[in-house]
Amino acid sequence: MSIQPIRYFGDPVLTTPASEVVDFDKELRRLVEDLTETMIDAPGAGLAAPQIGVPLRVFVWDVDEQLGHLVNPSLDLSEEMQEGEEGCLSFPELRYDTPRAMRAVAKGFNMYGEPVVVEGTAFLARALQHETDHLNGVLFIDRLPSDLRKQAMKDIRSADWFLEAQSLGTSPEIRISPHQTFGKGI
Repeated sequence: MSIQPIRYFGDPVLTTPASEVVDFDKELRRLVEDLTETMIDAPGAGLAAPQIGVPLRVFVWDVDEQLGHLVNPSLDLSEEMQEGEEGCLSFPELRYDTPRAMRAVAKGFNMYGEPVVVEGTAFLARALQHETDHLNGVLFIDRLPSDLRKQAMKDIRSADWFLEAQSLGTSPEIRISPHQTFGKGI
């Protein structure tokens, strides 16, 4: 297990849909361990594989002192909505009220390929939706109303992590993943 660098907004891996996991092997278990350790170290409530540069449909969460992970998730969402503050490890220190479904049922697999169903309301539902969005190349700022999204983009352009990357003449740093990327250009 090892803590991995987290990719920031501007890295193309964050807006590219991730590939389905087909091999439930030792490498996948290592990826889940790395995601978990990185999320806890950050600290965060969830982390998706693309956030550490791995374009696979895997994420972990830590909500209400309960750790979990899901591979190849699909979501069923309630029509009832909630609005609450949401942040993202790929957007350090930025938080915005983001609309989400109040209840989510996530279906997928664990790291051993066994079927898993996770039902969540309120914060767990928010985390399941946020992380599944990452796997689809959708960022939480994409869910914001247009006026708030404009404010978020202004905040991003003035954020220290974004300004530091620009001062170096780059967009936010893109690092090479220690995990198999299956030929994806990362």
